[in-house]
Amino acid sequence: MDIFDYMKQNRKDEDESPLASRLRPTSLDEVVGQEHIIGRDKLLYRAIKADKLSSIIFYGPPGTGKTTLAKVIANSTKADFTQINATIAGKKDMEEVVNKAKDTQKMYARRTILFIDEIHRFNKGQQDFLLPFVEDGTIILIGATTENPYFEVNSALLSRSVIFELKTLSKENIRQILIRAVNDAEKGLGAFHPKVDEDAYDFLSDMANGDARSALNAIELGVLTTEPDADGSIHITLEVASECIQKRVLNFDKTGENHYDTISAFIKSMRGSDPDAAVYYLARMLYGGEDIKFIARRIMICAAEDVGLADPNALVVATAAAQAVERVGMPESRIILSEAACYVACAPKSNAAYLAVDEALHTVKTTPTESVPRHLQNKHADSHGMERDQGYLYAHDFENHYVDQQYLPDSLVGTKFYRPTDIGYENTIREYFARIKGEDKEE
Repeated sequence: MDIFDYMKQNRKDEDESPLASRLRPTSLDEVVGQEHIIGRDKLLYRAIKADKLSSIIFYGPPGTGKTTLAKVIANSTKADFTQINATIAGKKDMEEVVNKAKDTQKMYARRTILFIDEIHRFNKGQQDFLLPFVEDGTIILIGATTENPYFEVNSALLSRSVIFELKTLSKENIRQILIRAVNDAEKGLGAFHPKVDEDAYDFLSDMANGDARSALNAIELGVLTTEPDADGSIHITLEVASECIQKRVLNFDKTGENHYDTISAFIKSMRGSDPDAAVYYLARMLYGGEDIKFIARRIMICAAEDVGLADPNALVVATAAAQAVERVGMPESRIILSEAACYVACAPKSNAAYLAVDEALHTVKTTPTESVPRHLQNKHADSHGMERDQGYLYAHDFENHYVDQQYLPDSLVGTKFYRPTDIGYENTIREYFARIKGEDKEE
């Protein structure tokens, strides 16, 4: 770092940084929330206080304090502390950190803590590079990620780290942080002497959706852009607050774990015949900018897998909706998707057709492949000049357009793959089979 970088950093620390950065806690006592991991009797609290950290990974939604805890550790440890961001760092950057850490360890017998923000952005090779140095203690790794580390971080690194999951901050936590920001004259907005109405605090605490950074950005915007009253004070009303955070912050990453959690809840709500929950999760996805074609595909799959022949129209409705959203687009597609989701959620349910094909696939995979029964084979002369459809009975020549004859290979005669339930249209199918085949309806 040269003199210009140094001066720039100092200016940034003093007055150019966003409020969320300036107000970042420097000690454990200043941290709000996350009592389940940094309460006074908790492992992480004791480890930080004793300066005895091992490699750890912080995992949680944006704005919950992952980087904050790393900064607290930096202020609390006697070890060297280095930070890199996985979105811009490469192997050369890591090699420099490791070489410096080795020198520090040899010359001063001092450890090096490496904080990697957004560690899930590192590819497998980059993560593997760190392994030997974490293993031999050259560096103590602190990783931060919004993604589930069990999916995004190498298992070898995970086995050498302690995972701490940070929870979404409560409304009370956000409110406490906002009040601190408004009253802190040194790092916060106290020098402006703003007056913030209680309902404005309530609104911002609720709309931030657990993201402290979002709430702080909103209150800072409100204070810096609101004209003083006649008495010279800056008054943050509910109206001002609503202008500063016009849209609820959703923790919805279209490529991350929350994406999969939400779509999973959507599908399970339709399967569980809860149209209210299905529409709620649909709305969350639409609000978060999810691809409407992706949503439509999931509805089609649910219609086939979970409704099946209990209501064959479910797949028809879902398929029509998928075609319609491609032609119509948003915002009108929200109506089409809602109709399809509600239909599937309200339809009778059966997975009999789904189970039938999976059981049949298992049979095909695990049993010898037999010839198709001779009377079902394609009608043509074989190598011996014999007709190959001998004995086939044409169903339409018989009463009820049905005739009892063998269709499965010899070894599978009598095997049942499709077992219609007594739900919805499948009950009609059961009654039809009972009438034409003489099968027991209760079978």
